[in-house]
Amino acid sequence: MTTSSPGETSLSPTARVLWTRTRGLLLGLAVLLVAGIAIAALRSGEQHGRLDPRSADRPGSRAVAELLKDHGVSTRVVTTLDEATAAAGPGTTLLVATPDLLTERQQKTLRDAVDPSGGRTVLVAPGPPSVETLAPGVSADASAPVEALDPGCALNAARTAGDADLGGERYTTKTPGADACYPSDGLPTLLRLDAPRGGDTVLLGSPDILYNDRLDKRGNASLALQLLGSRDHLVWYLPSLSDGSAAHDDDSESFFELIPSGWLWGALQLTFAAVLAAVWRGRRMGRVVTESLPVAVRASEATEGRARLYHRANARDRAAAVLRSAARTRLAPLVGVASTGAHSPDVLLPAVSTRLGAGDRDLPALLFGPAPADDNALIRLADQLDALEREVRTS
Repeated sequence: MTTSSPGETSLSPTARVLWTRTRGLLLGLAVLLVAGIAIAALRSGEQHGRLDPRSADRPGSRAVAELLKDHGVSTRVVTTLDEATAAAGPGTTLLVATPDLLTERQQKTLRDAVDPSGGRTVLVAPGPPSVETLAPGVSADASAPVEALDPGCALNAARTAGDADLGGERYTTKTPGADACYPSDGLPTLLRLDAPRGGDTVLLGSPDILYNDRLDKRGNASLALQLLGSRDHLVWYLPSLSDGSAAHDDDSESFFELIPSGWLWGALQLTFAAVLAAVWRGRRMGRVVTESLPVAVRASEATEGRARLYHRANARDRAAAVLRSAARTRLAPLVGVASTGAHSPDVLLPAVSTRLGAGDRDLPALLFGPAPADDNALIRLADQLDALEREVRTS
């Protein structure tokens, strides 16, 4: 006769049962994974090479670099602050693609290097995190949508280019001699400031005129060429988070300071909503009220229903355990054993043997034996337990 090990019973879920239960969840996860990969692939294609003069993608800037090359202006791409500061000079235009990525210490270092260089510095869309350090005396106002704007200033490059796609960051300054161009709601989106030793700084509110797919519209190409082609050399600085100079910033912000304020407010609202939901779901429902059953279920029907469940689950071990436990519970008072000893072989078996006398039945196997090997063995066990109980009652 085979027995089930303690760790494996007939109620343990099989591989087929586990698959049936989890296939819906796994299918949903697979769909989400595929959708996430597809969306990431599509969006990565849109963002790849943004403002990179080597990229031919829509948000890249290779077209500008090629036009400048045709006009005799060389373009060099750098990704570290040391390279950018070393390249600054009177014959060089330094373009900083995303100045807001620079730490405060990097911004000060860059400013100290370009101020006395005598060259031109073009800052692309500098916002509040960088504009006050890189362009002292200038403050950033609320941003505006990018659209075709009139020059609205006397700057020769702007008057020659005419309408251009500008907007984005808007600036305010009281610096004497500043050229404030392409105003949006009264505030300029392009600002040129004089710098010491004949240089200047240009603040470009939006990078759209540098994109490959926007260069052929309106006066974007003319404006870009004039702003970036005033010197023989163009150094295109793409700040990188992996730049080692950023690691030496003594004024680094804490993790919570780096989290946008909107996320903090959102987390606070979610916490408040969770507390309200907990209070709502955990409210006192009142005292327990007993109710009569709508129908009376006969004991035989309940027994048959439970037996069908055991049979469907192939739980012969559980069914045998229930039959033996019930038989021991009924036999104990018949042979003078207390209920506490009904399930102890050392207490119950001697009492039953004394009551019945010597016989050929195997009481230990009958009352405390292993699980039946098949359904026929389970039926025989039930018949033998009934016969044992009847014999004890009549003895």
